[in-house]
Amino acid sequence: MLSVSGLWKSYRSRGHSIEALRGLSLDVAEGECFGLLGPNGAGKTTLLRILATLLPPDRGSVTIAGADLRRSPERIRRILGYVGQQGGTDILTTVFQDLLLQAHLYGLKGQEARRRVSELLEQLELSDLASRPVIALSGGQRRRLDLALGLVHRPLLLLLDEPSLGLDPVSRRQLWDCLSGLRGQGTTILLTTHYLDEADQLCTRLAIIDQGRIIADGSPAQLKQESAGETLILTLAPSGLASAREQASAILRSCPFVRAIRQEEGGEELYLSVERGESALPTVLHLLEAAGLTVSSLILQRPSLDDVFLRYTGRSLKKAAATAVVSPAGPAMAWRKGR
Repeated sequence: MLSVSGLWKSYRSRGHSIEALRGLSLDVAEGECFGLLGPNGAGKTTLLRILATLLPPDRGSVTIAGADLRRSPERIRRILGYVGQQGGTDILTTVFQDLLLQAHLYGLKGQEARRRVSELLEQLELSDLASRPVIALSGGQRRRLDLALGLVHRPLLLLLDEPSLGLDPVSRRQLWDCLSGLRGQGTTILLTTHYLDEADQLCTRLAIIDQGRIIADGSPAQLKQESAGETLILTLAPSGLASAREQASAILRSCPFVRAIRQEEGGEELYLSVERGESALPTVLHLLEAAGLTVSSLILQRPSLDDVFLRYTGRSLKKAAATAVVSPAGPAMAWRKGR
């Protein structure tokens, strides 16, 4: 569906060149929900603006459903939907009028346009809001309207830039449900996010992007397993007995599934980095009990996507976001209603 190869984009800022994308390549298959996970300033929005024909790349190639980005930009605009961070709703209309205007701009007329608008109102749970002025919508309602606007023309590929940015937890969950429904219908989605739980919840596959490069990709489960394995957190009773922890460490270091054992300074727990944590649990219990040690608790902790980002970049996603240098977006541009 989407193929990006060797994409570069740089900006000039205060006399300096900032490389927003540095030879980025990726492929998204038909029907996938593919996520780009990374901090602000990583290059996610720049990539989507290029794909949406709002920003020219310096070099590299892009094809979407067989259409070349440089040679066929008009065709690209017809076969993809784009929902940017700022949205594209018209606050001077009602929800129904806004969607109907979008339908007209994509060539739908008369009853065909009204049927499509009605379908989207029902699909995105906006039917009860059809006559409400757009300006009176909540943030979550307006975001669902943005999504509906991007779907009017039944795009082959839907681009979503930080779809739940700024939404409260309830509105985020409602939006996720809508996106899960689209994914279930076979819609191909490429979304950007810096929310770890959003990437985990929605994406069948994702790429970690940092400083304009993709540094890892795979399913969320694959990335987490490859990056850090799993951790068993072991507490012995009596908890204050250092000799018991030393004995347990000596026993468990000989196990082939134990990668490493550590103890935080002043802490009483042992942290075991293991492969296949669920199958390791009973073995650990058996070995320790056979040695006369009493296990107070044994907790299996699975790695997070933040662990993945930490492994590949040497810093957490939150820290990366706090220190990111955001690339200038260039001239103000908006792809609103087919323009």
